[in-house]
Amino acid sequence: MVHIYIVFDGECFSCITDLLDYLQNNLLIAHYCGFNILKPLPSYWTFERFIKNLDHNILKELMKSQVLKLSEMGIIDTSFIALDSTPISANTSHNNPKSFKKNKFSKDNQPKNDKDCKLGVHTASNQHNERNFEFCWGYKNHVLVDCITGLPIFELTTAADVADSTVALDILSQTNNYLSIKECTFIADKAFDVKAIYNTVKDVYFGECVIPLNKRNSKNPKTLPNQHPICEAGLAMNKDGKSYDRGRTRQKYCCPFKRSACSACPSLLLLYCL
Repeated sequence: MVHIYIVFDGECFSCITDLLDYLQNNLLIAHYCGFNILKPLPSYWTFERFIKNLDHNILKELMKSQVLKLSEMGIIDTSFIALDSTPISANTSHNNPKSFKKNKFSKDNQPKNDKDCKLGVHTASNQHNERNFEFCWGYKNHVLVDCITGLPIFELTTAADVADSTVALDILSQTNNYLSIKECTFIADKAFDVKAIYNTVKDVYFGECVIPLNKRNSKNPKTLPNQHPICEAGLAMNKDGKSYDRGRTRQKYCCPFKRSACSACPSLLLLYCL
């Protein structure tokens, strides 16, 4: 049955009936999957029961054994690894774009046919400067891959409301338990721009991170090539110590005329003239 669902995923079928039609028209595939094609194929309900009753840990162990085998063969390694997630929509009318239910994307309006799914949000565009989001009820699939081959080495499925950064360290730890990720280069998008991830990759796995900065709706002041900000008067600001807040280190900058005894800020002089 596991072979059948590999076919199901590979052919990108959306429902079991499509899979059954495919097997009926391609008995050779059914034979390779282990079925006796001289007898009737299993019914729809047999496939559905298999999905509901299969222990997910069996699939995780199967994936683990395949990853270790590929590592022994030298096909994959962990020198360059990347982590990202993709939304999985629940099979509920709440996600139907033609549905006109009121408050279908309210946290209090839990779908009755799926008590485990949660309300999540994801970007509907890959452009970093577009703020286009979509809501959906469902889950989130987090996959760690070998960047060189593009093959997955670890997978974790969570509810859709779980932030990517909160499971990153757990994924790296579980992966390292059976496949060393020491001295890796960890690549991720700005959702993983969290100090704890940088420190763990550096201090625990002796690796480095390649993650774009997440500005988190902060202001975008003009800066010089050395990253010093420019004040309203158009002058470069100077470093003025550091501050520590909730585990974060922040660099402070001050006006170049802050300690000047013989001159004043041009912007203030302009205000006095007005």
